[in-house]
Amino acid sequence: MDIVIAGAHGKIAMLLHPLLTARGHRVRGLVRNPDHVPELEALGVEGVVCDMEAEPDIAAPVGSADAVVFAAGAGPGSGEARKWSMDRDGALKLIDAARANGIERYIMISAMHTRTPRGNDVFKAYLRAKAEADDALTDSGLAYTIVRPGSLTDDPGTGCVALAESLPKGEIPRADVAAVIAEVLDRPETARRAFDLTGGTEPIPDALRLLTA
Repeated sequence: MDIVIAGAHGKIAMLLHPLLTARGHRVRGLVRNPDHVPELEALGVEGVVCDMEAEPDIAAPVGSADAVVFAAGAGPGSGEARKWSMDRDGALKLIDAARANGIERYIMISAMHTRTPRGNDVFKAYLRAKAEADDALTDSGLAYTIVRPGSLTDDPGTGCVALAESLPKGEIPRADVAAVIAEVLDRPETARRAFDLTGGTEPIPDALRLLTA
């Protein structure tokens, strides 16, 4: 499978790349900073320089693929404006590129409880931006899967999760989020589904099997 990762130098994406290449997938990663291309190449990933905020149309750098993954984000420390320009508008540009290029499969890394306002004004803007991006993807006609992880940690992955359409708040290692995305890409039956994701006790393949049963 040919897979394009938007936000390819992010923490989850960098954990995802080796999982995908180990499964035999061809991976291309969109990055804003050309200095990050050698790091991707060291992981067997083709780096494509693309500033998703600056470019009005990213169809050309996305190119032909079987699936796209939105792993980009404004990141911690960014202001309210970047939540809209990256977390929402970046996702919308990738939707437009997928449609233009005939790519049906779209995996979105979102967040839990985006419709429950909380935190400061910047975090509330982040939640609204993610919610609007998720809504646009749901309405896009694409074969989407929206993965909504809880609070992210850098703990080692366990390979076991809790996964359902709705879950109470919780934490999850980024490594386990990456492992779920890798599994989702190999499971077409997860299309047109959205689910919360936290740490848990169910092995990832079993959790996804139960979700789609």
